[in-house]
Amino acid sequence: MSISNNISSILKDSNYDLSLFSNQEIAKLDSEVFFKDSKGKDVPYVKCIVRNKDIQLKPEEIVRQLYASRLINEYGYPKKRLAFEHPVNFGREKKSADIVVFDKDRPDAAYVIVELKKPKLKDGKNQLLSYCNATGAPIGVWTNGQQISHYNRIDPNLFNPITDIPKASQSLKDILTKRFTLKNLIIKDKIANERKSLKDIILEMEDAVLANAGVDVFEEVFKLIFTKLYDEFGSKKDKGIIEHHLEQNISDDELGNFDNLKSSLTTLNDSKFRVMEFRNTGQTDTELKKKIQSLFDEAKSQWSGVFPQSSVFDLSESHLSVCVSSLQDIKLFNSNLLVVDEAFEYLVNKSAKGEKGQYFTPRHVIDMCVQMLNPVRNEYMIDTASGSCGFPVHTIFKLTGHLFTNAEISEEDRQHVLKIFGIDFDEKTVRVARTLNLIAGDGETNVLHLNTLDYERWNDKTEKDPKWINTYGKGFERLKALRAEKDSNKKFNFDILMANPPFAGDIKESRMLHQYQFGFKSDGKKAQNKVGRDILFIERNLDFLKAGGRMAIVLPQGRFNNTSDKYIREFIAEHGRILAVVGLHGNSFKPHTGTKTSVLFVQKWHDELCPKVDDYPIFFAVSEKGGKDNSGDYIYVSGEDGRHKLDRNGHLIVDHDLHNHDGMLPDGISEAFIDWAISENLSFWAD
Repeated sequence: MSISNNISSILKDSNYDLSLFSNQEIAKLDSEVFFKDSKGKDVPYVKCIVRNKDIQLKPEEIVRQLYASRLINEYGYPKKRLAFEHPVNFGREKKSADIVVFDKDRPDAAYVIVELKKPKLKDGKNQLLSYCNATGAPIGVWTNGQQISHYNRIDPNLFNPITDIPKASQSLKDILTKRFTLKNLIIKDKIANERKSLKDIILEMEDAVLANAGVDVFEEVFKLIFTKLYDEFGSKKDKGIIEHHLEQNISDDELGNFDNLKSSLTTLNDSKFRVMEFRNTGQTDTELKKKIQSLFDEAKSQWSGVFPQSSVFDLSESHLSVCVSSLQDIKLFNSNLLVVDEAFEYLVNKSAKGEKGQYFTPRHVIDMCVQMLNPVRNEYMIDTASGSCGFPVHTIFKLTGHLFTNAEISEEDRQHVLKIFGIDFDEKTVRVARTLNLIAGDGETNVLHLNTLDYERWNDKTEKDPKWINTYGKGFERLKALRAEKDSNKKFNFDILMANPPFAGDIKESRMLHQYQFGFKSDGKKAQNKVGRDILFIERNLDFLKAGGRMAIVLPQGRFNNTSDKYIREFIAEHGRILAVVGLHGNSFKPHTGTKTSVLFVQKWHDELCPKVDDYPIFFAVSEKGGKDNSGDYIYVSGEDGRHKLDRNGHLIVDHDLHNHDGMLPDGISEAFIDWAISENLSFWAD
């Protein structure tokens, strides 16, 4: 059911949203709306569920009535324990709390305070916490109708996020110590339920404790996410039972409705499921830190080469407690890694990456490239500027049919995974990438910490650095097997290359420039003083491909238009067939850069797979829906009810035109290219 015209018109142009509430809850309130004449206009009213008098229905009041109804009908609180606009004293000043639930045994003492006024979490949370401190209320709730946060007040300066508030028949201890399995995590997942992102949670953690904790925020949050992933990975058997249950009890169409999925899961008996360990269950802060450190130690042993075995949490016990509570209800395993990516993009040193012109590639751009280049089993693929390894991981998804999940993969699939490679010169992103690749590939990875462009110095690492060899040696041995020439790191025999290389800054070091044809002027004799980094990546990437190999590379739009860059276009055309040019939307890489980019698709000449010709058609397309707004925030698809739609994995759908998101969006650029490629009889789309 869609939101009624009455409620929709009231919410129009406000910052409030009703995604938190079910269609049934909204419909019930809608049925109670009536109108009164005011100066010749019909004004919507409702009889207040708590005050029992007619109240004009404004956006904030809609959310208040809906949440109060939930407190009464779902949580079981009697109306007499609820109050609206309850006065809170701040010395001589008085303010009003939106909703107060009073203590069962002390009718004049606040037990739960609910704040609705501020549509933005940070503003609303600060006001909420001040109310809790002023009244002594142990529990606080903030919601704007779309997102919701629950807090337990430990002391005036420390508020722990909690999964939910107690029902009238429960205590806070019941909430904290309740048995919690993977089934509960799916049902309670904040991303699906509250439309929060992992980045939102990290920003809140920074505001609460991390900013003044005196630690490396990236390292500590990375440790937490790494440990949380391992905990979810430990429930992979339960994941299989859940998937079987859903297959038996819910249709494919219903899988796309998260409410239906949750409803089905509530009937599943999880009494024999593994209990999740990454949780604050009310133990002391010291006990919690010991438990989480032990879990982290297990994760380091399982997924080696990301953290030193001696690595420990540097956060204090109390700060770690807040962070665990903040992350425990986020399900990190998901279909497209957007959840994890957005968080790491924020965490990785933005200024350093900005100087290099390297940004995390949006997952819908990655999926378009993977779909268009159509990797198949037994092909070798590499990303030479891999960042968080979006291209390699999504290629793994394509080859194995497995999404980012804590389910096991077969030995056959694992062998195909070991044909996928990534290289990056940024140590932090390599560690992120190795984590994601280790999990997607079930234990091994070919993500290497090397400078792709400076291949003449690879031996300094690969032959002389014991620590590097211990971490990356097995992957490099597999890479060596693909060398086109023995003992040379210049040319390789890859079938597919996909990359978004850094495109800011020039390479000026003459030693490096001399390794490239582009390092010399057109006469081939006089050396250049400097060359754009992305230009060298074009030549380097072509060297990685064998004859007939195909490539997708993100480049600044100017490389396709500028008269001065004609020699680059001629170089590419000399080495292969230009298959397609897809102009990406100007917001694609915001908020970090507004540089207009395009994706170039090329297949190297080959006597049979891609015979060289002088004249041939090229596929051109321009994206008109980039999936982000002018601020760089993702734009999500909404349903007829005005709520953000979820895909069958329970995750938000970015609104773009690059591909059809498994049928959840209209056919896009990749589908149009595939039709064209088949009609052109391109080798990798031939029957």
